[in-house]
Amino acid sequence: MDDQLVRLADAHGVATWYEGSERRRIEVDADVVVEVLAKLGVDASGPDAIREALAQVTADDLPPTIVLRAGETRRLPSPANARKDPFTAPSESKGSFLALNERKGPFLASATVRTEGGETVEVGDEIPGDLPLGWHTLISGDREITLVVAPKSLPEPPRTWGWTLQLYAMHGKGSWGVGDLKDLRDFVTWSRENGAGVVLLNPMHAVAPVHPIQPSPYSPSSRRHTNPVYLRVTDTSEYDQADDATKAAVDALKPDREPELIDYDEVWDAKIKALELLKPSEHKQGDDFAVYCALAEAHGADYREWPAELRHPDNPEVKKQADPERVSFHAWLQELCDQQLEMARQAAEGMAIGIVHDLPVGVDPGGADAWALQDVLATGVTVGAPPDAFNQQGQNWSLPPWHPRRLAEAGYQPYRDLLQAVFRHANGLRIDHIAGLWRLWWIPGGDARRGTYVRYDADAMTGILALEAHRARASVIGEDLGTVEPVVTETLHANNMLSSAVLWFERDDYGHLLPQQDWPQEATASISTHDLPTAAGFLRSEHVRVRAELGVLAGDVDAEYANAAKERRELLDVLHENESAAEEDVIIAMHALLAGTPCRLVLASPYDVIGETRQPNLPGTVNEYPNWRIPFPVDVAAFMADPRVSRAVSTMRDR
Repeated sequence: MDDQLVRLADAHGVATWYEGSERRRIEVDADVVVEVLAKLGVDASGPDAIREALAQVTADDLPPTIVLRAGETRRLPSPANARKDPFTAPSESKGSFLALNERKGPFLASATVRTEGGETVEVGDEIPGDLPLGWHTLISGDREITLVVAPKSLPEPPRTWGWTLQLYAMHGKGSWGVGDLKDLRDFVTWSRENGAGVVLLNPMHAVAPVHPIQPSPYSPSSRRHTNPVYLRVTDTSEYDQADDATKAAVDALKPDREPELIDYDEVWDAKIKALELLKPSEHKQGDDFAVYCALAEAHGADYREWPAELRHPDNPEVKKQADPERVSFHAWLQELCDQQLEMARQAAEGMAIGIVHDLPVGVDPGGADAWALQDVLATGVTVGAPPDAFNQQGQNWSLPPWHPRRLAEAGYQPYRDLLQAVFRHANGLRIDHIAGLWRLWWIPGGDARRGTYVRYDADAMTGILALEAHRARASVIGEDLGTVEPVVTETLHANNMLSSAVLWFERDDYGHLLPQQDWPQEATASISTHDLPTAAGFLRSEHVRVRAELGVLAGDVDAEYANAAKERRELLDVLHENESAAEEDVIIAMHALLAGTPCRLVLASPYDVIGETRQPNLPGTVNEYPNWRIPFPVDVAAFMADPRVSRAVSTMRDR
């Protein structure tokens, strides 16, 4: 690859090579680098364009946002500090174009900080280390930039145990075909009373309000809002205060069958019709999400296919054409979600941690957040993962990434707003693919094999996360499974954020399963995840059988069965169990192993405890497998009364 192109790519955080899953150096095609640079707004189409683009990579006097940790000082560019300018010579781990300067920018005569509380602090040529935590403004002349001061780290998470819950799959006596927020409240109350300290939920973010209703919780329309499908219609004040005729009309809309698979369209229609009968007469001012929903009902879920004048939220035509009654209705739905989420959070009071929500990597490229935040998202590109031994074609998650420069120029406000929205009703946050705070695999043309990594300012991303978690008094769990740079896990632990430890993956350098005493301390331990076999499924090789039947196995079927048997024997050895042991005893032994690890947090799954063989999601499938649509085999009350559950609770509680 041309040296000038490499230099330009480095300046904008675009990788020209990366280390693959087998720790081999893999070169990125020059054409891919050029395409990704174009998505960043950088023309590298030829030698002249590259030279011109390099000439524009000059040092500004300050980056658009500065994020510091408590007690940390920062020299500002001034004549006295000309040889100590900290914004030159970035480290590879930061990899941020914000820090890559080709020459010095104009010096600052003086600078002032206006704190979040409105105080003014003269800082001269150095930002002091005694500023309060928060979102401040650094002022120099007519320039104002965002200055964030974050805590050095979060408090140490407590040592406790709890549950990981696919809420949509759970169902109680009053559910309408999908687990809801009243089911959550009941489950949390029962968990707390039985000594659990945490309940980790699947993502509960909002979907587009039109058919087909998106079943995957990891492809939401908005990460800042909640999916109304989780509402318990009869648990609202509007239902309580309705007359008998209205209540009867609402009750009649409840689905009258328990389907083999969750029918989100049916549940959505029933709940929306019921809530329309109960909606208040007062008009509510909606935010951009409510406006999107009103427009989506008229023009479809994908804003990119709307009339041109509606494709940007700032166009005056948006307010003119969005039906105010529908905007008000969708704003009210979010109020109801907030109320029921808050009731669930209150039910968790007294738990060591409480309710932990889950944050997906991104959003639907045509959805509400993509429409509202398009100025800070990269368009025409999606994120995923490069090819590896398990996914030889790579993975394209069809999610648009943050545009690193535009996000920084926006003072990271969209990122802050997202975190604050999620933390509002959460005692903790699990972040899916947390390595995305460091870098994301950008795919400019749809083929996941033809992509490359784009780096973000990880110091800023993790610092802001620490600040917002600190303010919410919340714990943070990072999903760092797979091929992840060591700096990711190291940084999590340095911030008292937990990494992820899964029974199938905790192995030594020789590939052997780790004994429980060797598991990491600053981690969240679990038997499996929603993308992996359940305990019973693993013991019965169900994950091999299903993939073989669907034709999505990468290798020979017999070899896969043989490997599954080998892994099962290895697990039994670690558990000190034999081949003739009862399945229930083996599953309890798995939970005992977790309970005996040093990990601060240990999570059990209802799927594992109850002996369910079907995993919630089968990667590599779309319609071949009923991903996210498999209801739990028993209702919440029956689960709580099951003796297998009592046995598992006793095992976990004794840790």
